[in-house]
Amino acid sequence: MLVVRRLALLVSALVAATLLGGCAIGSLGPDPSPRAGLDCVDDSDVCVRQRGAALRSLMADKSNKWVREPATPAAHASGVRLFAYRGKRRELSCADLHHGKREAEQAATGLRRSGGGLTPAQISRASMLGAEVARELAGEIRRRCRGARR
Repeated sequence: MLVVRRLALLVSALVAATLLGGCAIGSLGPDPSPRAGLDCVDDSDVCVRQRGAALRSLMADKSNKWVREPATPAAHASGVRLFAYRGKRRELSCADLHHGKREAEQAATGLRRSGGGLTPAQISRASMLGAEVARELAGEIRRRCRGARR
């Protein structure tokens, strides 16, 4: 039994050291803005981490100020804003839900017009995600915003 406890303690220590080591390595470079990942559309490790940080930043914003900030085609292509709408849909006001639904519906049009170096696959994925998020937000609007049309 003592051997099992020591082994468990050793494994826990190794896991903690690995996690802390990863944090230390990640902090060697400049610390970008938490929202830097909004426009990061490639699948590199750096971009994936930046998108995760951007999504966490949007999800932590209790005022939901980001909803009213203009969105770029790259922000839609990265999926960060669309995933944030999906994740926060139960917390958003009816006005914010309507705004998000319009944004999600218009994402495909903005992506196709952007000409900003996005690949057809990126445009297609983001367009499908936008349509899916628009449907989810429409459902939330139907459930909660009966008299609130915008």
